[in-house]
Amino acid sequence: MVALNYLIFAAVTSRAIAAPAAEPSADAPDFEVGPHNLARRQMDYNQNYKTGGSVNFSPSSNGYSVTFSGAGDFVVGKGWKKGTERNITFTGSTTQTSGTVLVSVYGWTKNPLIEYYVQEYTSNGKGSAQGQKLGTFESDGGTYEIWKHQQVNQPSITGTATFWQYISNRVDKRPGGGTITVANHFAAWKKAGLNLGAHDYQVLATEGWGNAGGNSKYTVST
Repeated sequence: MVALNYLIFAAVTSRAIAAPAAEPSADAPDFEVGPHNLARRQMDYNQNYKTGGSVNFSPSSNGYSVTFSGAGDFVVGKGWKKGTERNITFTGSTTQTSGTVLVSVYGWTKNPLIEYYVQEYTSNGKGSAQGQKLGTFESDGGTYEIWKHQQVNQPSITGTATFWQYISNRVDKRPGGGTITVANHFAAWKKAGLNLGAHDYQVLATEGWGNAGGNSKYTVST
């Protein structure tokens, strides 16, 4: 193409006394893209999800797992209702057995309407990277290519529209995880003349198409 609970016990003298539960992270994931909520992007995903092979998505409070086979086209993930320049740490794995599979920070902005990817793993080396290559930059111990591509009369979070895709494609893939300094990507895109709008959702996502088969499992935090 195309969302912590803690209990702490402290020992005092000879008795164990329960301490108050720790406050949840102020920036804990609160949004997911999955079978019940396909975020209006590519509205045919709902149909593809049911008819284009098998996709089994299991979200948790701080991550997700998904297994898929013969998938025509799908995207699932966990993250936040509103994108920011947060640092996103992901831990887990992805295995691809067929088709094209990618793992990325994936999001949208409005005014302008932009679909964006920070691709950490692509089974074919490119994933959604297409169109015009604008250069490279270094971040988080790796080299990223910058791409932009125009989608004409395609489904989006606002309905059928013409919009740009901005893509950072990591050259040395890391499907096992790491920390993504999102601010570095936004800054590199701006330097290349790629401006974002008002942020909508932002998730760590697994996406596949073209008879995609495999599995992903990740935890996500900031």
